[in-house]
Amino acid sequence: MTIGVEEEFLVVDPATRRTAPHADAVLKQVGRLPEGARVHPELLSTQVEFASGVCDTADELRKQLVSGRAELRAAARREKLGLISSGTAVLSGVHVPVTAGARFERIRDIYQGVVEDYQVSGCHVHVGIPDRDTAVAVINHMSYWLPTLLALSANSPFENGRDTGYASWRTVQQGRFPGSGLTPWFGSAAEYDHFVDHLVDCGVLVDHAMTFWLARPSPRYPTIEVRVADAAATVDEAVQQAVLTEGLVRYAQAELDAGREAKPIPDQQAKAAIWAAARHGMTGPAIDLRSGRPVPALAMLAELTDLLGLPEVKVRPRVTGDPAEVVDALMEDL
Repeated sequence: MTIGVEEEFLVVDPATRRTAPHADAVLKQVGRLPEGARVHPELLSTQVEFASGVCDTADELRKQLVSGRAELRAAARREKLGLISSGTAVLSGVHVPVTAGARFERIRDIYQGVVEDYQVSGCHVHVGIPDRDTAVAVINHMSYWLPTLLALSANSPFENGRDTGYASWRTVQQGRFPGSGLTPWFGSAAEYDHFVDHLVDCGVLVDHAMTFWLARPSPRYPTIEVRVADAAATVDEAVQQAVLTEGLVRYAQAELDAGREAKPIPDQQAKAAIWAAARHGMTGPAIDLRSGRPVPALAMLAELTDLLGLPEVKVRPRVTGDPAEVVDALMEDL
């Protein structure tokens, strides 16, 4: 089973610690990348993305992420800039223009104020899957555990210098878009595609590639793309998300092979579970989507690792403190 990761980073001015709209300059300085890896601009000109190549093992993925981060960090330094891996902008620049390009400009025109300062960054995990019908059925199973992956990844308490009180403010910001949250239950890839096409026809999505659901069959690759996690501060945390995600895909496939289909999750219950994960991260209550009852987030994580046969995972403490010092620490972590 193959894995890959897309990491989004924010460009910052090391002097002011604020985001800086110079992603294009950083990308032009990027030199040699790992085999199969790529870098891209994002919606806003303060963001860059590194996409790993297709990897067969976690060790191979780790090497790619270490190399990719090092090259992007060096590219930023050549422009006297820095990079941070944070789900939201800790400190924001005054003006954050949309990256040039017809698609990005169309996104701005449709969503208006929602994207004016949409500086959110995620850690997107791709896991190879044999076909799209299997991908949809696997996602139905995975949905029960995605709030736990979100809580574990939470790395965005700040919005422009303000501690929001949420562990993942990125999730709150994403919730303002249509087609966000847990993926609805679908019985086939055709049913999934028909529903997404309907949202595009209604004018609420730019195109078929722009759903904001936290997991989806990739519109470009033969993978499941899981986009639940905040940007990972460190490579270790990004690899940890990838390993857990791959484990969940394997578990879901085993359930399907045994003839056990996932049941639909009530919509409001799904929204509540995502909200709880975004609000508390690993420090408070979670909602077990199987029973609908509140349970400690740490208990959900322990049950997940046991279910997947994985060792205990590292839980990052909630980020607090002076925003400028937080930016400095994130630059150092990268």
